[in-house]
Amino acid sequence: MKTFNKNIILLALVIIIATLPLIIKSDADFGGADGEAKGVITEIAPDYKPWFSPIWEPPSGEIESVLFSLQAVIGSSIIAFYFGYMKGKRKSANN
Repeated sequence: MKTFNKNIILLALVIIIATLPLIIKSDADFGGADGEAKGVITEIAPDYKPWFSPIWEPPSGEIESVLFSLQAVIGSSIIAFYFGYMKGKRKSANN
């Protein structure tokens, strides 16, 4: 099987895996794990007091989402650069 065909199949699978939960549970609330953890901790130990607080908290959820996305972009860019660099290094060593 050609590499292009494999990539198309993998891309289709990623799209299906990403959209299928949204289609099946269209009315669900996809909250983060932090909120769930806080609820469980409050249930287990109602008198629990956190031992630290954030240095800075974003003023809105949108800004928090943008910062999270920026963090993901920076991380994936570093990983993509590394893989590209290693592929170029291997390619130049074979020539």
